[in-house]
Amino acid sequence: MGKGRVEAFSDGVIAIIITIMVLELNVPEGYDLAALRPVIPVFCAYVLSFICVGIYWNNHHHMCSMRCRK
Repeated sequence: MGKGRVEAFSDGVIAIIITIMVLELNVPEGYDLAALRPVIPVFCAYVLSFICVGIYWNNHHHMCSMRCRK
């Protein structure tokens, strides 16, 4: 399996992970700021998870590009 195929596969897996993560976010009940209060902890956890997955994705692409140069 070539480098491009492995990168494309890992991109697909990471896209699926991000999609599954966003499915856990619920729509607030109301339209004011008070309705957002129960959703804030879940949203903050999503943002932190998205950052971690993004760092992993960036490191993976950096690692693949370094291996290709050798």
